[in-house]
Amino acid sequence: MKKIIVPIDFSEHSEYALKTAATLAKKHDAEVLVLHMLEMSTVALTASDELLGQQAVFFMKLAEKKFKDFLDKDYLKGVNVTPIIKHFKVFSEVNDVAKENNVDIIIMGSHGSSGIQEMFIGSNTERVVRNSEIPVLIVKNNVVDVNFDVIVLATDLEEESIQSYINTRKMFQDVASKIYLVHVNLPNERFQSTTELEKKAVHFFTKADRSLNHLEDLRFVSDYTVDDGILHFSNKSKADLIVMPTHGRKGLAHFFQGSVGEDVVNHSTLPVLTIKME
Repeated sequence: MKKIIVPIDFSEHSEYALKTAATLAKKHDAEVLVLHMLEMSTVALTASDELLGQQAVFFMKLAEKKFKDFLDKDYLKGVNVTPIIKHFKVFSEVNDVAKENNVDIIIMGSHGSSGIQEMFIGSNTERVVRNSEIPVLIVKNNVVDVNFDVIVLATDLEEESIQSYINTRKMFQDVASKIYLVHVNLPNERFQSTTELEKKAVHFFTKADRSLNHLEDLRFVSDYTVDDGILHFSNKSKADLIVMPTHGRKGLAHFFQGSVGEDVVNHSTLPVLTIKME
């Protein structure tokens, strides 16, 4: 992990994300790119070039002043911080900025102002997750100790989920003592017997690891909803992080039908990492 990007709106929750980034940067000797996007109003976007130029200069100067104050924090001392200001109207272009700068991870606060009112539905954070080709870490609280020792990865044990499992294990192999894979079995038409689940598990790990060495890390959980199963197990196992696979522009993976991913993020007090399925 060499580069971290943190989109901020100068809110309390974006500072939670910045604190988390600073801690990770110190552990990995990484650079933190702090990104603020000027949300020019529709009126401004349709204004004359001269008026638009004046407004852009005004908002740019205002953002620079806010940046200077916002980044004047003790926890950033010794961290290589690069402020970036862009003119974009929405956060969906964060992925482009991340790719341009070869960023390894995006870290975002969950309830900021100026366009991050809600965590997922209709929000800019949802756009970041949907468009991001790199992992997005969503922080809801002030994380005192960024120590991802116990990790819970939600999985449906399908072949298309294998890459997200491999990526998660690769990302945390040097820092996590335990990575649990959790499959939630539901009492509906998607219910599977123990025999069926065991067969899927053997196939999954044989394809992913070419061995069954990590089969012992898999847990089958029975619950009424996938998000309840994930959250209950995460609390029981005293997890430090929940990892949710995503399907890129299609949003959360197909087995998280409905609002499962959104519910996990909204109801979890733990940080949640979304990682794209290949």
